[in-house]
Amino acid sequence: MVLETRGLCMEFKGFAAVSDVDLSVRRGEIHALIGPNGAGKTTVFNLLTKFLVPTRGKILFNGHDITAEKSAQIARRGIIRSFQISATFPHLTVLENVRIGLQRKLGTSFHFWRSERSLEQLTPRVMELLETVDLTEFASSVTAELPYGRKRALEIATTLAMDPELMLLDEPTQGMGHEDVERVTQLIKRVAANRTVLMVEHNMNVVAEIADTITVLARGEVIAEGPYDQVSGNPRVLEAYMGSAEAELQGAHG
Repeated sequence: MVLETRGLCMEFKGFAAVSDVDLSVRRGEIHALIGPNGAGKTTVFNLLTKFLVPTRGKILFNGHDITAEKSAQIARRGIIRSFQISATFPHLTVLENVRIGLQRKLGTSFHFWRSERSLEQLTPRVMELLETVDLTEFASSVTAELPYGRKRALEIATTLAMDPELMLLDEPTQGMGHEDVERVTQLIKRVAANRTVLMVEHNMNVVAEIADTITVLARGEVIAEGPYDQVSGNPRVLEAYMGSAEAELQGAHG
C-alpha cells in the first residue's frame, strides 16, 4: 500500500467530522473518495496533507508513520495535492507556471534573481509536461485568459512538475461543461499510468469510468468500499445519497 489510514478521527468541539476511517490506497491505482455533501471527504484530504491534525488515528505513507509530520515534509515525501479552486498564477504564462513547479522540485522556486537563461534549461521538461496535458499550443498564453477546463489541466501539469508519487486531486472536474469534463477525465487516466491518484470527485460518471477502487463516506464514516459496480448497488450507499444523487449513481451504473 502507498497510503493507509488507521482509525483516523477528526473532532471539532465534540462533533465527529471524520470517525474511525480506515483507508488503503494501492500503488498504481486511481482511488476515488466519494460521498454526499458533508460526508467528510475534504476533511480527510486536509488530514492527509496536514492542514489539520487528527484527533486520533494514524497515517502511513510507504509504511512510514507520517501522522506528526508537517505539510512541507509530506510534500517532500511525494504527496502533492491539487485544490478544488484552481491554484495557478493568473498573470504568468502557462509555461512560466509549470516552470515554477519544476523550480520547487529543484529547491530554487524563490530564486527570482536567477537569469532567464539559467531557467531556459527547464523549458524542454516544461514542454513535455504541457504535451502530456494537451496544452502545448497555450505555452505562451497568459493563464488568466485560459478557459476554465484548461486551467485545471494546467494545475495538473504543475502538480506533475513536482514529480509526485501520490497525487491528491480535489474535485478535478467541478464546474466544468461536458467537453471539459471528458478532457480532464482522459487526462487523469493518462497521468495516472505511472503513479497513484487519490481523488475526491462528485461526478459519478467520471468515477465510474476511471476509478479502480471507491471509498464511500457518509457522516464521516466509511460505509462501503470496492469497485464501482459493487459500490453503486450497495443499499447503504443509495440510502446515503438519496434523491437526485441516487438517480445519478444509478444512471452512471447503467
